[in-house]
Amino acid sequence: MDKFTTLTGVAAPMPLVNIDTDMIIPKQFLKTIKRSGLGVNLFDEMRYDRQGNEIPDFVLNQPAYRDAKILVAGDNFGCGSSREHAPWALADFGIRCVISTSFADIFFNNCFKNGILPIVLPQEEVDKLMDDAARGANAVVTVDLENQTITGPDGGTISFDVEPFRKHCLLNGLDDIGLTLQHSASIDAFEAAYETRAPWV
Repeated sequence: MDKFTTLTGVAAPMPLVNIDTDMIIPKQFLKTIKRSGLGVNLFDEMRYDRQGNEIPDFVLNQPAYRDAKILVAGDNFGCGSSREHAPWALADFGIRCVISTSFADIFFNNCFKNGILPIVLPQEEVDKLMDDAARGANAVVTVDLENQTITGPDGGTISFDVEPFRKHCLLNGLDDIGLTLQHSASIDAFEAAYETRAPWV
């Protein structure tokens, strides 16, 4: 998993509330077990018409937001089914941070496991960032995980909270497998001892 330290990029505004995981990545794209290749289908039913043509009004189809790295979203982002493909699709598109007033619990947890930082802020601060994001290509925002700050286009700073263990994992690029491998020496020692005690297993 890539480390998350400081992220600077364009923030895209998506003020819709209750964006569920089927809107993030529709069910027909869940056949793969690969984490790559899903970005093209992120928000598929909002990005494309039935003929597969881009819908110009959709925010990520607009030139200013095609390379957005941050998403400023409405309340209850990531609700619905618990598909891990949703953060996979966001990350594959290039979104490394989602800011909202609230997230569905499973989606929130899955973000941390896939190198995405979900930030919960009060409504008035999300509204301010939503206004900043509406500036298009000038909506450059910096998220500093170490210092837990968001710096807007005008230089204003907002602080955010993040649980220390989750922060540690993101800063060091540790998913569940990475955390386990930190104990590889102990695991190897246990397996060697166990093989000696029970060679028939």
